[in-house]
Amino acid sequence: MLKRFFFYGLAGWGIEMVWTGAGSLISGDLRLAGESNLWMFFIYGSAVLLEPLHHAIARWNFLFRGLVWVLVIWSIEYASGWLLYTVLGVYPWYYSDSLSVNGLITIAYAPAWFVAGMVFERLHRGLDRLGIA
Repeated sequence: MLKRFFFYGLAGWGIEMVWTGAGSLISGDLRLAGESNLWMFFIYGSAVLLEPLHHAIARWNFLFRGLVWVLVIWSIEYASGWLLYTVLGVYPWYYSDSLSVNGLITIAYAPAWFVAGMVFERLHRGLDRLGIA
């Protein structure tokens, strides 16, 4: 379980760096400056706790599974963002678009979280196939 925690944490960090780096490119920043913070490693690593949910919904239709992942990721994103803000007094991220909820989640990211859920499923299956505990 600890190996998977580190795997998910590093994978999440890497994906976030690519995502934010691509966002900087779209904004005209040719440095491809990605950004994250140390807290995100722990948040992404906690995906190991979602493996039982993946087993439970694995046979569901692709669209239903994706919707579940969007709702689960929003819940985790909101709860972890709220907790870090409450404890530390700083936002680990802040969405300022018109579709955001308290700056902690944004409906605009639903497609990204759908894809992230599908990527998680593939990573989980790959770790299972490799026998990584």
